[in-house]
Amino acid sequence: MALIEITDLHKSFGGKQILNGVNLKVEAGETLIIIGTSGCGKSVLLKHIMRLLTPDTGKVLIEGVDIFSIGPQQLNQVRMQIGMLFQNSALFDSMTVGENVGFSLNEHYKLPRQEIEKRVREKLFLVGLSGIEDLAPSDLSGGMRKRVALARAICTDPKIVLYDEPTTGLDPIMSDAINDLIIRLQKKLGITSVVVTHDMKSAYKVGDRIAMLYNGAIVASGTPDQIKNSDNPIVKQFITGSFKGPIAVEPSHYLAQTNNGNEDKGDRPA
Repeated sequence: MALIEITDLHKSFGGKQILNGVNLKVEAGETLIIIGTSGCGKSVLLKHIMRLLTPDTGKVLIEGVDIFSIGPQQLNQVRMQIGMLFQNSALFDSMTVGENVGFSLNEHYKLPRQEIEKRVREKLFLVGLSGIEDLAPSDLSGGMRKRVALARAICTDPKIVLYDEPTTGLDPIMSDAINDLIIRLQKKLGITSVVVTHDMKSAYKVGDRIAMLYNGAIVASGTPDQIKNSDNPIVKQFITGSFKGPIAVEPSHYLAQTNNGNEDKGDRPA
């Protein structure tokens, strides 16, 4: 039985179909990469796994349990088995680093303060940030904020960690450091990982398997080598970054990129 099983998942916003029958399985201990164009629903899919969003139809099973058919108490138990690294790190600026990392432990576990502080130190050590518990998030670089957010994600010793664009906004050296950290944590802690990314270098390095989301569904899935050598024209266009191909580029999106030099932020789901 797969640790995560997504079956015929549909979700729309304002009449626009974002997920259109997603079917996907994630085996225990593997790192699955989800790739796809901006706005295709990758982050929306992650939020369904956390039950931060409810589908129009479809199921998400975690260890065989349909998370959309359980009550609040059981849902909390399931969520404690899942950590999430958000794209913008989502640290609380009003809290210290130590308070951020230990947030879930304080909220959901009746543990002595000394035990929480011990776990916080352990997780910060794992991500290479010992001794910064009393700093504020504003004191940290972008790469350090990512690692603090990752320490928070693993502080409850989850079975699953979801990564939403873990290397976005980082320079190539720090991006590679985050990739190495994801691999090391997976090996050391036996974590099952689902990683959303646009970065194919990261995808090839970190992933055991890569799945491509396009038009609301998974159109290809395979090992990094299989994806790299895929004959699927949609996959080939995406991984090579070619403008020409079956993946249509919205004119307004293209103009925003050429005129502003960066991606149109828009109001579309990631």
